[in-house]
Amino acid sequence: MEKNKSVSFWRIFWPSLVASVLVLVLLIVFFGAVIGSLTSGPEPFSIKDGTVLHMRLKGQIGELSKSEFDPGSFGMSQQTGLANLLFGLEKAAEDKRVKGIFMELDGASCGYATATELRRGIERFKESGKFVVAYHKGEAIGLKQYYLTSGANEIYGFPSTMFEFGGLGAELMFFKGMFDKLDLEMQVVRGSNNDFKSAVEPYFLEKMSDSSRLQLQRYIDNWWSDIRQEIGMARGITSEDLNQLAENTVIRRMSDAAHHKLITEVKYRDEVMEIVAKHAGAENVDKLKLASFERFANTKFDNHQTIVASKSKQKPNIAVIVAEGGISTSGDGIASNKLTKTIKEARENKDIQAIVFRINSPGGSALASDEIWREIVLTKAVKPVIVSMGDVAASGGYYIAAPANRIFAEPMTVTGSIGVFGVIPYTGAMLENKMGLTFDYVSTNKRSVLSTNKKMSADEFAIVQEEVDFIYDEFLGRVAEGRGKTKEQVNVIARGRVWTGRDALEIGLVDELGGIDDAINYAAKEVGVETPVVLYLPRPKKSPLTEILQAIEDQKEGDESSKGLPEELIKYYQRLRNVEQYIGIQARLPYELDVK
Repeated sequence: MEKNKSVSFWRIFWPSLVASVLVLVLLIVFFGAVIGSLTSGPEPFSIKDGTVLHMRLKGQIGELSKSEFDPGSFGMSQQTGLANLLFGLEKAAEDKRVKGIFMELDGASCGYATATELRRGIERFKESGKFVVAYHKGEAIGLKQYYLTSGANEIYGFPSTMFEFGGLGAELMFFKGMFDKLDLEMQVVRGSNNDFKSAVEPYFLEKMSDSSRLQLQRYIDNWWSDIRQEIGMARGITSEDLNQLAENTVIRRMSDAAHHKLITEVKYRDEVMEIVAKHAGAENVDKLKLASFERFANTKFDNHQTIVASKSKQKPNIAVIVAEGGISTSGDGIASNKLTKTIKEARENKDIQAIVFRINSPGGSALASDEIWREIVLTKAVKPVIVSMGDVAASGGYYIAAPANRIFAEPMTVTGSIGVFGVIPYTGAMLENKMGLTFDYVSTNKRSVLSTNKKMSADEFAIVQEEVDFIYDEFLGRVAEGRGKTKEQVNVIARGRVWTGRDALEIGLVDELGGIDDAINYAAKEVGVETPVVLYLPRPKKSPLTEILQAIEDQKEGDESSKGLPEELIKYYQRLRNVEQYIGIQARLPYELDVK
């Protein structure tokens, strides 16, 4: 019988220690090289005549571009900004050196409202007479990725790539069964009539309520209708035909998409590059000048914002204040302690004649929302405040929008959800039954001890319900005041219900359908400004390190505009990235030969 073999601790320890020391040494060398390169590279971003901008849209698309060094992966953690992309498209249309755009999306992640705004920007770029060619590759492409590219002049796909075109759907996870097994109970308190406030249903139900199903079905039906209409207009296919293609799962491969005219043709990438080169007027692919669209857009946007902020050539007359993420009093996302200061600064800036408040938020803290609401009310008394809603402006996100002079939303913006809830977990039974822990108390009064290990009594639940209803009533009042309605009128369309922007327009929660550019143009018109000069706030911070790392990534991917970085710097960076693979015991050469 074979004996059990155990792995010595030291056989694990020493390779791990060596790898850690190697990482430290490489970090020292790498950052030394970075510091040394600050004076010599990278070269300022520039493009040549006849350039084709390569749009990849890697990762998350938010409101403004952000790049951070991730020490865990020795790579870049990036968010591409919609504002940057739209500005880049506008400048690319005007730039005579730019021949067209080659779209090759790489995991773009955004909501459908953002996708609609970007798609509209691409349509405006095409009006300049320049071409847009899109190419899809990889294991599979989804509906959103196709929707983003569907307005291109020509769309090609890799022969083996799967094409997912089956409509829209949503899957919700419910936790009640698991909580029951753990003897854990979530004590949920919603506004007394907030039956549509479904965010907390997974805690106490095992499937969707009728109210939740109604609102969810309503807005995905609306989205699907809008998506089919936009695709159909671009590709010359009726909305009903597109629906039948999805209903019968006809489109499964790129060849199916080509047969039904969703794409132009099935091609390998080298064949598509030849087509792009021909459109650009290049002799061949080797002569084709490709440059990163994202870097082009970020450079143009950042340079313009620097000029506007410095007032050296143009003074800003419109401020766009960006509020993105969950709402809280401090921390990441929309922090009221920071955002209120930004709003106040814009209000007191005499150059700023109107404010566009760009909101992309599912809500959060009621207290923080009220602090932001107050600053918007004070600002509205001094200068116009126009709200532009992104992918979502719901609950607290709608609360802070309500007092604005005018509200714009995309047809697929998720908004409304005017309602309130609280969740108080009861952990006492779980800790006693699963771990044998019990609790006892002494107090001067019957409610001196508030603990999750004590289940709420009926009168305690009633007190919490009263407070939740008070906040809901205040929410109704805020909306009624801002929208020129009575509380009773708002209550009919509130109750925690979520609406699409299109439905929100019909019931009076928003004033117009449109994107950030529409809101900016409206604000300029309101104050008599012929040429809006826009300053985005708060201004994102950038570091030389992130710029260099981004240039390295672009140069590695063949970006013609990202040249001039020292070879040693790129070599050290690649070694750092390779250290990620040093997991466990290694059978690897302990050094790299660099024979010259």
